[in-house]
Amino acid sequence: MDDTTVPAAAAPQDAAAPDPAAAPDPITAEIIRASLVSITDEMKTNLMRTAYNLIIYEAQDFTVGLFDANGDTISVGLGLPMFVGGLSDAIKAKIAFYGPGGIKPGDILLTNDAYIMGSHLNHMIFTLPVFHEGRLVAFAASMAHWLDVGGLLGGTTTDIFAEGLQIPIVKLFKEGVQDDELTRLIATNVRFPDLAMGDLRAQVAAIRTGETRMRTLLERYGAGTVQAGVTGLFDHSEELARQAVRDIPDGDYRAEAFMDDDGVHTGTPVPIRVRVVVEGDTMTIDLSEMSPQVAGYFNSGATAGRSAAQVAFTCLTSPGRRPINSGSVRPLKVLLPPGTVVSATKPAAMRWWMTYPMTVVDCVFRALAEVLPDAVIAGHYADLGMTHSYGVDDRTGQFFQFFGGPQGGGWGATSRADGQSATICINDGDTHNAPAEVIEAKYPMVTVEEYALREDSGGAGRNRGGLGTRIRVRMNTSARLDSWIERTSCAPWGLAGGRDALANRISVERADGEVVDFRNGKVGTRLSAGDCHVVELGGGGGYGDPYERPAARVLADVRAGYVSPAAARDSYGVVVVADGEAFRLDEAATARLREA
Repeated sequence: MDDTTVPAAAAPQDAAAPDPAAAPDPITAEIIRASLVSITDEMKTNLMRTAYNLIIYEAQDFTVGLFDANGDTISVGLGLPMFVGGLSDAIKAKIAFYGPGGIKPGDILLTNDAYIMGSHLNHMIFTLPVFHEGRLVAFAASMAHWLDVGGLLGGTTTDIFAEGLQIPIVKLFKEGVQDDELTRLIATNVRFPDLAMGDLRAQVAAIRTGETRMRTLLERYGAGTVQAGVTGLFDHSEELARQAVRDIPDGDYRAEAFMDDDGVHTGTPVPIRVRVVVEGDTMTIDLSEMSPQVAGYFNSGATAGRSAAQVAFTCLTSPGRRPINSGSVRPLKVLLPPGTVVSATKPAAMRWWMTYPMTVVDCVFRALAEVLPDAVIAGHYADLGMTHSYGVDDRTGQFFQFFGGPQGGGWGATSRADGQSATICINDGDTHNAPAEVIEAKYPMVTVEEYALREDSGGAGRNRGGLGTRIRVRMNTSARLDSWIERTSCAPWGLAGGRDALANRISVERADGEVVDFRNGKVGTRLSAGDCHVVELGGGGGYGDPYERPAARVLADVRAGYVSPAAARDSYGVVVVADGEAFRLDEAATARLREA
């Protein structure tokens, strides 16, 4: 099939069906809507408060949610947009696997199957059914990133078997009783079992919170009223999305970009091609012409490809609307044959799954830029800026792993405003960077010497692209450094005459003063105590002719350290001169330069 949209799984036979006669009045419907948002927000808070892993409680690399008896999304806590599809597809796969009646109260279902959820093995998905009066009515679920799941530490993986422990769909809890043998099997296959078991308990606590609060809601209003409220919520979200699609001119739109390489065939670009077809109140995002799956570890599963399309569609049609639910994407059809870099099949390597789908979102915006000039952004830096330092600490003799990132970069400008600076990439949504103080407290083997905005990284334009960041991390012990940074060649593009931004890059500053500037972001090298690695993330593309940017705004950018005096002259035609410790505008020279 060309259309790989996952069909709704058949609900267990004892699942309750919505009762149209129980449809709530508008006030009750709004209370139910707000309650669903509140439940998932509380699930998120409890997971953050109890997790052991820095990437969960600081970076917030997780998502929690409520789903109906078919596995469709009711509400998710603000988190990673790319995880929403993975959660829903995993629940549908679990329903299909156990069949009608095979899921019991108190069962907690677990998987990290990369080809079900579309991402790498570090993502653990826990699911707990919600029963009311003996009938299955919903699921509470959590998907979070574990620090380690075994597998190869460094280097390049070329199949899934090198990447860690694979857990098929299993019941970690059976009717409320934990399977100790399965738990020990998991703990034995990870390098930091204390952290893993702590995160396991935190995820279980989060979904039990969701189950408890959902049951309270069901007991207060009745299953028929709540389910009718959810149905109405889906329908309302669908209609709002269809109205937004109707405002887009019908047409066939295309855009493309490229990735640096797949980590194996260095320097061989990987094409990213997107087609968007708008007909009436429906949109089709066709990913059929994407590159075939690659030998390296940048593949992602079909769920990730569909999720990227849904992220772009939601940004265009339902920005800022909560709760995020399955109704919002009903007007969207995604064409995605198996075997591409965003629909890879086993045994493709998936370790760095998230990078290519980010550029898919960028390309959807690029395809629609001419017909939606006020709704899209220019290209953004589209990466996480992640590094991985590990080894045995020279001072303590203990093994350590330090993941640097995610790190903020620049987003593209719009027709109405400058781009956002130091913001996490679009598909990672609500994740955060870890504060330098927290990093140094948790990882004394590193020192964060600098974390700053990267001057001149934003693309010039009438509206300037956002700035990327620069972070300099010094090692206090010897270690190995690996990075998987992409888009070092494909710079974030400008729109409507705006200029491209600076691309991502990484370098190493040796303790003896030698600087190694890696032309490719996929780095594997040894570090000695005193060496620094420096990650400089790209900015966002500019929007509009840079010479149309008022000189006073350029002067303000120079004074703020966003734009250098040289770039002000060369890119904007604005002459800014130093006046003691300040800067001032040379209006006469600026007028002559701009006229020329």
